[in-house]
Amino acid sequence: MKMKNLLKAAIRSLTKNKMRTFLTMLGIIIGVASVIAMLAIGQGSRESIQSQISTLGTNVLMIFPQASSSGGVRMEAGTSQKMTLDDARALIERCPSVAYLTPQVRTSGQLVASNLNWRSSVYGVYPDYFSIRNLKIETGNPFTMNDDKSAAKVCVVGQTIVTNLFGEGADAVGRVIRINKIPFKITGVIEKKGQNAFGQDQDDMVIAPFSTVQKRMLAITYIQSMLASATTEDKIPAATAEITEVLKERHRLGPSEDADFTIRTQSDIANAATATSKILTILLASIASISLLVGGIGIMNIMLVSVTERTREIGIRMSVGARGRDVLLQFLIEALLISLLGGLIGIGLGMLVSQVIANLMSWPVTITIQSILMSFIFSSAIGIFFGWYPARKAARLNPIDALRYE
Repeated sequence: MKMKNLLKAAIRSLTKNKMRTFLTMLGIIIGVASVIAMLAIGQGSRESIQSQISTLGTNVLMIFPQASSSGGVRMEAGTSQKMTLDDARALIERCPSVAYLTPQVRTSGQLVASNLNWRSSVYGVYPDYFSIRNLKIETGNPFTMNDDKSAAKVCVVGQTIVTNLFGEGADAVGRVIRINKIPFKITGVIEKKGQNAFGQDQDDMVIAPFSTVQKRMLAITYIQSMLASATTEDKIPAATAEITEVLKERHRLGPSEDADFTIRTQSDIANAATATSKILTILLASIASISLLVGGIGIMNIMLVSVTERTREIGIRMSVGARGRDVLLQFLIEALLISLLGGLIGIGLGMLVSQVIANLMSWPVTITIQSILMSFIFSSAIGIFFGWYPARKAARLNPIDALRYE
């Protein structure tokens, strides 16, 4: 028989029992829709995390001293006092793959303006910090290196600080706030950035000259960490190697000795942040795929019933010249049509469900061509795999026995 005739016969057979055909497709529809929705949620979450991590800055490298110890008791990472301002200057001068670098110290304090107050973090950095973190000044100006050299009491603040100390939409530039009783003049306000990948409010911070925070607020001589930016993303490994070499040399450590500092990059943070999301997506997609298998078993079950019901019909076809191959193809085409049509409806339903989830729950979702193709191919494979046995059973029927079947 020609393929066109086989296709017509398959469609005729399926439309004869519309409700049974639809119920058979239902497992495939639900399975494909579930896979599409789960993959869309997972992909959207990963892209959202990557996007939020990118707000940390451009090609960022974070350099931390190792943990200190006192009386045999080890403290938390970053408490060592071995990293100095001279280390930062050496890195700026001797690392060609580093575009920007700033030493960094951090403290917290009670901010007071008039009769309002707010507790926040205070960062002491060089002006290069704004370039590294991609921070844009909305109003006013950032402080300069001259401010750092003179340990000037000036600062740049985020939108959260402005809202809590001066009110929504207030002009804070030029106004004075007290941080732990020390007066600071606001020279600029940072453009709103929102939360980062870890849920931290990036607008709730005060940025001041490094020397001001180090000397006037903390009264220390060491630096707590350094923040650097590689010239390009491809140069991150080279920048890491150069920083390691310079710091090991300055700290008198041999090539085989362990470093007394840690360098973390954006890719390290991104991989750690997305690992859980990736595993969860795979788990959810695997669970959703089980419904596809259940749908495939439903196809096999109905096709076996169909073979039994149409045994006499099969015998008549064979007696007038139909070959076993023709019968096998007819039943295989029926199973494939059920799975393909169910897959197409499932893809549409999955896209609809994804959009509903995005709109109602404000979850990030991203539907990719790869997930659609994978679901379509998987549903086709299910139809062929589970339709093969019933089709083969029909093709192997003895025409004489089939004609005698009641």
